[in-house]
Amino acid sequence: MFNFTGKVLSLTAASLMVTTAIASAQSADLIAAAKAEGQLTTIALPHDWCGYGDVIAGFKAKYPEITINELNPDAGSGDEIEAIKANKDNKGPQAPDVIDVGLSFGPTAKADGLIQPYKVSTWDSIPDSAKDAEGYWYGDYYGVLSFEVNKDLVPNVPADWADLLKDEYKNTVALAGDPRASNQAIQGVYAAGLSKGAAAGEAAGTAGLEFFKELNAKGNFVPVIGKAATLAQGQTPILITWDYNALSGRDTLNGNPPVEVVVPKTGVVAGVYVQAISAFAPHPNAAKLWMEYLYSDEGQLGWLKGYCHPIRFNDLAKNGKIPQEMMDKLPPAAAYEAAVFPSLDEQAAAKEAITKNWDSVVGANVQ
Repeated sequence: MFNFTGKVLSLTAASLMVTTAIASAQSADLIAAAKAEGQLTTIALPHDWCGYGDVIAGFKAKYPEITINELNPDAGSGDEIEAIKANKDNKGPQAPDVIDVGLSFGPTAKADGLIQPYKVSTWDSIPDSAKDAEGYWYGDYYGVLSFEVNKDLVPNVPADWADLLKDEYKNTVALAGDPRASNQAIQGVYAAGLSKGAAAGEAAGTAGLEFFKELNAKGNFVPVIGKAATLAQGQTPILITWDYNALSGRDTLNGNPPVEVVVPKTGVVAGVYVQAISAFAPHPNAAKLWMEYLYSDEGQLGWLKGYCHPIRFNDLAKNGKIPQEMMDKLPPAAAYEAAVFPSLDEQAAAKEAITKNWDSVVGANVQ
């Protein structure tokens, strides 16, 4: 193939140039369309969760023409789904454009017609096991359930789930969400069930309920949605939460009080969260641009800075994109060797058992 200067270009190089030009044009069109919409509505993105504060700030700095309307930062995955359902015909500020939910909520939202497909430009570097083949949802980051412990109030730090049943932990143990709606809390109950030796799926969900029934009966369980502030105040001295939230909370509290983050010896459950765009998004182009930002190297490193393992972690590491100082702040790899990644079927079975039977088995109104 020849160009007008007579220099020879390989077909491969020429194709690459054409592909790049098309991609650039598409990107420019998307940016223009998103800016024209002028707004993006998110939901359930607390700034201390997974580095979201810096991620949101990064998007705002890159696209200052787009206002981010943040709904209910402390909502759970179930609340996000309900927000889409409740606002199907509403193009106002209460209608979310995008959601960030637990893995099991992705397929159900697709089946219910609540989300729309969109494949980001870095699609190929997202593992196949962590995305819907048609692009309706895809993994964004993952972590493992851990214990975030206020060492001023809990000098003997628990090492495993069974330790939480000890008498010395009365009125100390809390979940970081309502297990009837929050994926994080549901996974906490599930992890407790696995630690008892139950089989993955419904059995582990049921065993987890029995664990929390005992924990509640002993007076060790605190029915409060825990966060860094309640931990620091002594209301929830031991908080069952994703490791990235615990590590972020430790940094935020900065030694006041001193915090230790423990990955339990058993029942180490890794949870993948997924992103999706509402099928009824009032600002669909801004939503797509947000997704492009989240799955860019910059967005992925923003999550890693917040102690989450971004879904493109292996691709970033392979290409030398991760700063060493960022790697040095992560927990040692050995703590994660026992981690299990529940399948969608296992999660769905456990979720149903936990959400439907929490009230009747445990009887603690978490709020």
